[in-house]
Amino acid sequence: MASIKETIASSRKIVIKIGSNTLAKADGTINYDFLQNLSASCAALIAKGKQIVIVSSGAQVGGLSTISGWARRKDIHYRQALCAIGQVELIDKWRQAFNEKNLHIGQLLLTKDDFENDHRSLNIRNTLFTLVDEGVVPIINENDSVSIEEFSIGDNDNLSALTAILWSADLLVLFSDIDGVYTDNPKTNPKATIIESVPDVDELRKKIKIGATNSFGTGGIETKLQAAHKASGYGIPTILANGGKSDILTHLADGSEKATLFLADEDCLRRVLANK
Repeated sequence: MASIKETIASSRKIVIKIGSNTLAKADGTINYDFLQNLSASCAALIAKGKQIVIVSSGAQVGGLSTISGWARRKDIHYRQALCAIGQVELIDKWRQAFNEKNLHIGQLLLTKDDFENDHRSLNIRNTLFTLVDEGVVPIINENDSVSIEEFSIGDNDNLSALTAILWSADLLVLFSDIDGVYTDNPKTNPKATIIESVPDVDELRKKIKIGATNSFGTGGIETKLQAAHKASGYGIPTILANGGKSDILTHLADGSEKATLFLADEDCLRRVLANK
C-alpha cells in the first residue's frame, strides 16, 4: 500500500485545492504569507518535472479584503458583486506570489455547465494542457459572480475533483483547516486518531461523523469525501491535509507530515494506466 510520500513522488500531474479557511487570515482577509509559502513549494515540485494546477477558493475573502464594508450584506447580488471584486484581488495575489518564483499563472473561471458541455470541457482540457506544458500554473475557481444554484458546482472540493478527472491528473490534494479524517472529532475527543489510509470512501462513511461547514468555507468533510470518491472512480488518489501548517506540501512530499490518503480504485487505476 503506497504512502503519501510515495504517492506524491510517483505523481507527475497534481491538482491542489485551497479552501477559503486555509487562504483566509483570522480577520477574513487573504493570507499572503500562505500564498508565498505554497508557491515556493509548488515551484520546487515543478523544478522536479511535476505539473501543478491550483483550484483556489477565496473570491469572497478577496472581496472583503478590498471592501470590508460589504461583510454583512447577504443579498445574493451583493455577494456575487463581492466575488467579482474579490476575484481580481485574489488572482493578483497569486500572480505576485508566483512571480517571486519566476512563474506565470493563468486564470480559469468555470461553472457546472462547462463540465457538462462536451465542447467546453474539451476546450478546458486543451487549455490546461497548453498552460502546464508551457510552465504556466493554472489558477481555477468557480465563476461565483454568474453562477446560480441551478448551474453551480457549489464547492471547490468537487470542482477540484472534476478538474483532476478532466485533466487526467495523477493526484488530487485537498488543503483545508483539518489534518485529515479522524476516527472522531479531535476537538471534543482527545482520543480521536487520524485515519492515514482510506481504501473505500463508502466504508469510511459508516465509521465517522459528518460535521457541519465552518467560517468562510462552503464545504465540509462531506464535500471532501464526495471529491475523493469522484477522483477514486477515475483512478486518482486524494490527499486531505491541513493547509495551514508551514511548508505543508514540502512536508507531505518528504513524508514528515501526517494526513489522510484516499486510495484510488485499483481496477480504475489499471484501466487508466493501460490507456496512457
